[in-house]
Amino acid sequence: MPPSAEMAVSAPPRILVVTASLDRHARELRAAFEAKGANVVVSGLADVGFDTDAAHGLVFPEFGQALPDAVCVRTMDGGSFEAVTRRLSILHALGRLGVLVSNDARAVENCVDKAMTSFLVSQAGLPTPRSWTVESRKQAERIVAAETHALVLKPLFGAQGKGLKLIGRPEDLPPTEEIAGGVYYLQRFIGHSLDGRWSDYRVLVSRGRAVAAMRREAACWITNIKQGALARPIEPDRELEDLAVAATAAVGGDFCGVDILKDADGRPHVLEVNSMPAWTGLKKASGRDIAAIRAEDLLATLAECQRTQHVASPAFARASGAVV
Repeated sequence: MPPSAEMAVSAPPRILVVTASLDRHARELRAAFEAKGANVVVSGLADVGFDTDAAHGLVFPEFGQALPDAVCVRTMDGGSFEAVTRRLSILHALGRLGVLVSNDARAVENCVDKAMTSFLVSQAGLPTPRSWTVESRKQAERIVAAETHALVLKPLFGAQGKGLKLIGRPEDLPPTEEIAGGVYYLQRFIGHSLDGRWSDYRVLVSRGRAVAAMRREAACWITNIKQGALARPIEPDRELEDLAVAATAAVGGDFCGVDILKDADGRPHVLEVNSMPAWTGLKKASGRDIAAIRAEDLLATLAECQRTQHVASPAFARASGAVV
């Protein structure tokens, strides 16, 4: 075997961890991938450039004109519509070039846009609260007036429980200038309290299976950990796990946090699917090493892709723990 071929076979996988900041989650991911023998670059996408004369049409500061073997999307930088579109386009381009991207651009888009998430989950026949997304205030007022249930007004691109408002009457709608992007995303409120406490569930899905879960408990109806909710351990619940796996498949994701709420009759409903979930509370409640699971599953998928493409790569097999 020529020396260059031997080096190519034995080279460890090159993993790009995409993150908006080098936070605890990004550091845990880097350590987890390195523990599996991978070479890791942690970076945002702002410095990655399109260059049609480059070997692959993309140029990475850390890789030059070479490509990573896989991309692990932790978080995406915010910015202008143009900047965010360009960064998503980089993920799309990497997928077209045959690079494993997880979650890929389409799954990220499906989850960032709550309207599309609700549409896809509903189209898959999964239980989810009825939702409406409109741009007209008059339409929003008519929807609220016609409903006998309270509604939750959410920013279409919001996260971490920020900007949520409970709407019972058309008069409860905020002034037009306070509506994020001029879009009204309204979801039927099915929450209920027990002894003055509110709760819902977060189930983490990775590579087609539920790997961790928790119950989030709060003194108010907003149960996000970032808003002060407590993370509680729960016993395995096949119904919740199966629903979370199906919701993740509906949005095209492979690593997602699925928020599930049980109504007053105990029936579970999918509220949201997050393609870039944090896991501090989940790690504490479940006792699972989420970063290690993430790294192991992504490397296992990468090894499987290599085998499918008939590319011999023992380095990938060693890193993922797979048997070739």
